[in-house]
Amino acid sequence: MQKTEFYETVYAEVRAALEELLDAAKPEPRELIVVGCSSSEILGECIGKGSSPEVGAVAAQSVLDVLRERGLSLAAQCCEHLNRALIMEKADARRLGYEIVCVRPRPKAGGSFATAVYDQMQEPVAVEHVRAAAGLDIGQTLIGMHLRDVAVPVRLKNNRAGQACLTAARTRPKLIGGIRAEYPD
Repeated sequence: MQKTEFYETVYAEVRAALEELLDAAKPEPRELIVVGCSSSEILGECIGKGSSPEVGAVAAQSVLDVLRERGLSLAAQCCEHLNRALIMEKADARRLGYEIVCVRPRPKAGGSFATAVYDQMQEPVAVEHVRAAAGLDIGQTLIGMHLRDVAVPVRLKNNRAGQACLTAARTRPKLIGGIRAEYPD
């Protein structure tokens, strides 16, 4: 498969998976979606060992296209070298009350995906913690710490991007109150 064809396939696979997740999660407008992505895993390499700025850019463009079309906000998880900080638009960080920290991701310190998101956003900033409504994990990057408290797995039919396996989750409010409580749908 030629590079251009491979990139088109990755774009389509990421898009299909994210759309499937959003259809299941039904987030409200402007809600935050977290995405972690290993370009190494997409290429069939061990996470962190084959970073590709080109693959990161393709995945970032796919994610941003879908979320912008649906009026949703993105928090792009960096790799462990930046303590899994997240890249998001400054306006979203302020609107949601997140503390902005000072760092700029790079392919080997933050990851190719987060770097590409940073480059493609209008006014990107980094934050350390978010509580996202749903999330897509491309290549087992471990996004769970950035979801709301009750995460529910979403079993994707579109569960691969390149060679990376995809894991998705939506969240729901906590059920509290015990046996006497009634819960709305």
